[in-house]
Amino acid sequence: MSLQQAPLPSRAGLVIVGGGVIGCSIAREATRYTSDVVILEKESDVSCGTSKANNAEVHSGIGEDAGTLKQELNVRGNQMYDDFVRGLGVEVKRHGMLIVVTPRAIPEEHAGNMSEEERREILTRKIPEGIIAYGEKAGIKGLRMLTRDEIFRMEPNVTREAVAGVFDETYGLISPYKLTIALAEHAVINGAMVFTGTEVTGFRVEDGAVRAVITDRGEIETSLVVNAAGVFADEVANMAGAGGFVIHPRKGATLLFDRQVTAEYVRSSVAEFKLPGQRTTQSKGGGAMPTDEGNLQLGPTAVETGDKYDTSISAGEIEEIFERFHYLLPDFPRDALISAFSGIRAPTLEEDFVIGASDAVRGFVNVAGIQSPGLASAPAIAEMVIGILHELGMPGEARPDFDPVRPKPARFSQLSNAERDRLVREDPRWGHVICRCETVTEMEVVRAIHAIIPATNMDAVKRRTRTGMGRCQGGFCHNRVAAILARELGIPITAVTKDGEGSPVFVAMAKDFLRGESA
Repeated sequence: MSLQQAPLPSRAGLVIVGGGVIGCSIAREATRYTSDVVILEKESDVSCGTSKANNAEVHSGIGEDAGTLKQELNVRGNQMYDDFVRGLGVEVKRHGMLIVVTPRAIPEEHAGNMSEEERREILTRKIPEGIIAYGEKAGIKGLRMLTRDEIFRMEPNVTREAVAGVFDETYGLISPYKLTIALAEHAVINGAMVFTGTEVTGFRVEDGAVRAVITDRGEIETSLVVNAAGVFADEVANMAGAGGFVIHPRKGATLLFDRQVTAEYVRSSVAEFKLPGQRTTQSKGGGAMPTDEGNLQLGPTAVETGDKYDTSISAGEIEEIFERFHYLLPDFPRDALISAFSGIRAPTLEEDFVIGASDAVRGFVNVAGIQSPGLASAPAIAEMVIGILHELGMPGEARPDFDPVRPKPARFSQLSNAERDRLVREDPRWGHVICRCETVTEMEVVRAIHAIIPATNMDAVKRRTRTGMGRCQGGFCHNRVAAILARELGIPITAVTKDGEGSPVFVAMAKDFLRGESA
């Protein structure tokens, strides 16, 4: 069951700290073997950290360093994805990645020592062949070399400086927050419990083994804990004496564009090839990427920050993204920008995933340092962690009563007219469109509020229905969604929040404010 204010259970077979895509992936996979699973999330909803603010890319592993756990799990995770999401009501779209080779791939200090023929040979043959050889060695399939003409037939808007390219057909797209919500709901369908608004404050460790998780709402006895707390994973591990790694937060900003203008601007993800030495940050460099809903993204940046809560974005960061990708996409319609957002990555000092049972505390499993390509690696990370949990005592026999299906919520905008007519006849709220940009109806919002994992604030409704995600960014639907939340939750409209406690949407009722009666 999904609970926020109800009492915590006194005990649980497995407690997972963190309700992001990794924690929820592990929870769903664990329920294949046991229903005795609890997810604890300190925010007001699942998918509130890095999982809601990344580029939705199911990377292939081509951009990761060879020999790292990150690349190994990325490659396997990508290959597992279609089976992993089956039955969830979400899908991965294999749109592919185009890696564009331009003259900038050869640094100026080297270019001057080469003949034109040598330079062309490197750009048009050796670099593409090297990319493909590197990917194939990692186990990536479906890589192919492209000529200049093939690039422009595939992506006519890329720079005319392009001389060659590589297409990676295994790259995919998936909505990270819809996936996380679906995984959490599927876990609940199979017996797990999800507690949002619940912060872990410590652990009870006795005789070198974990015995309980302590929260701001009570204590849960358990012998198995998975630490999937994202940017806070080092702090959570230290609470149990199971640390040994450091998370240094890194912010990434991304720009989002109106799909009515840029829906076909690029068909695949597009990035410019750069040698490792040409990268100025610990990042794959970013690029132009469609979303699964048809919008286009540019970014992300990669900036070290000492603040794990700093998801701000400045005008300078926006301009930096435009300047960085102007060469790759010289005619990009800048005025189609509708939103900008940033998320915090959770890298370790080693820039690799940290996954394993603690040597210091029996029953405590760290799943940390999960930055890009964490979303792509999620199926393989969950598989690895389930193996560890079996070794630590979690039941190893698959449940015969595991339900393989999480029903997909109806999207009015995607229904046929006949289906729409049937629903409106059943309940007129299906015909009341409250978000014009995304064609979201009142009934969709109501269903989100009363879903398995309830949407109890504006952002939670937004993640489930896309209210406020269109070109007007909530200008039309904002107040309508707030009114529905107030009505369905039985609270004053002034108690409606953006994303939980401390984020009020309204200061006071206008008439009270004018009388000087506001809080």
